[in-house]
Amino acid sequence: MDVHFYSEPIDVQFEKQPLLEKRPGNPSSFSWRGKLYTITKLIKEWHDYRRRKKIHKIFSGKRPPVPLTKPGNRGSWGVGRDYYRVQTDTGEIFEIYYDRRPQGQKIKGEWVLLKQVDD
Repeated sequence: MDVHFYSEPIDVQFEKQPLLEKRPGNPSSFSWRGKLYTITKLIKEWHDYRRRKKIHKIFSGKRPPVPLTKPGNRGSWGVGRDYYRVQTDTGEIFEIYYDRRPQGQKIKGEWVLLKQVDD
């Protein structure tokens, strides 16, 4: 099995607009490098609501002034990622994720194409 890592932002589309912005679910299609891919099959879905190391680095090794998440509260706003392994209309298999953490002035997270998996 060959794996090609990209970690590039993508634009996603939904057949029905998600009810929860921070928990959008699997999109119906995505655009990447100028091409539209229609998702035909959801192969696997998983969630990781742990804080990323990058967040800790902004405090230069010091404890943040206000806890970013409470112990046991893994689904806090702006924390975590929702992952999806999908097959597209081209037969290709991709892993994409929704990063719930806002970047800069954006209040929304970002969709990313993590990798392509060739069988």
